[in-house]
Amino acid sequence: MPHVVELTQDLIRFPSMHSRPDEIRNCIAFIESYLVRHGIGFRRLDQNGVPTLLVLRPDGTAPVLLMSHIDVVDAPDALFEPRVENGRLFGRGSIDDKYAAALSLVLLAEWIERLRSAGKTQADLPFGILISGDEEIGGKNGARAALAQLRSDFAIALDGGNLKKIVVKEKGIVRLKLIARGKTAHAARPWLGENAIEALINDYFALKSHFAAAAPDHWHRTLNFSRIQAGKAVNQVPDYAEALFDIRYTENDDMHAVVAAIRREIRGEVEVVETEPLFQGGHTPHLARLIEIAGRPEVSCDHGASDARFLSEFGIPGIVWGPDGDDSAHSPEEHVNLDSLFELHRILDEFLTGLL
Repeated sequence: MPHVVELTQDLIRFPSMHSRPDEIRNCIAFIESYLVRHGIGFRRLDQNGVPTLLVLRPDGTAPVLLMSHIDVVDAPDALFEPRVENGRLFGRGSIDDKYAAALSLVLLAEWIERLRSAGKTQADLPFGILISGDEEIGGKNGARAALAQLRSDFAIALDGGNLKKIVVKEKGIVRLKLIARGKTAHAARPWLGENAIEALINDYFALKSHFAAAAPDHWHRTLNFSRIQAGKAVNQVPDYAEALFDIRYTENDDMHAVVAAIRREIRGEVEVVETEPLFQGGHTPHLARLIEIAGRPEVSCDHGASDARFLSEFGIPGIVWGPDGDDSAHSPEEHVNLDSLFELHRILDEFLTGLL
């Protein structure tokens, strides 16, 4: 498996952050050159500056679709110099999600060579790949736009879980903005004003009361107070304050009703900034077969979000899965455990072989 490790390292060396969109394009161009070198036909989509690569059968289908992304969260330069230590490959994107792009490409090259040796072509591929460039900022111009261009029976988003856990549900997202307005006055005479920060704090506690649920697995809606902005001068009563909140919800939540209740209970304004759907994998015999090949891992849920949430919109059942990374994504010690990566390659290859 040196090829997978080497290719992952090559991809890590691109600082493909959204603060450096040129490096996202450079990384995609590198992958294009890999596909050309192996004589593999592909399509490139560019929507609102976001590049996505698709490798499908000539008729636009993929019995199984492997999904990955090459954009990463911001990191210092040192994290873009990959290193291997004690069976782990370290670097930004190693587990989220450049191993997945490399693994997909290696499987693709192996299968194309295998098919050609048997006198077959790309039209006989049992799978396709989707590599996008905007998962970390929502995926709407990448995976979502690309999924509208293809047909597939089953998708594997190689972007979560681990060898012992296949994810079939992920929480949805609602991002809320609270706005409080007051009346400005000199800080020496606060009784002449109305402090917008204090009003916002009162509204926050009303909002927070809707997120009091607790459970050992935390499979309930949650609230994170993410950002606050208020005040112009220390000697002035602020007349405006706003805060942003990140809400994660489950299939048991009616978020329209929750937001409506919040609006009734607070003095300020509520703005729904963004809403993202739940991921629910659906039913397919592909999953049952994959579970058997993989040694019967747990089938479970996760609190994060991935591009898999767009699958239901296009009627594609799927899962989120991947190798072991010890929950290190986005951290200074981000890494992928290589033995689990090699085992994932073996499982996927056996699974794809069975599709023939």
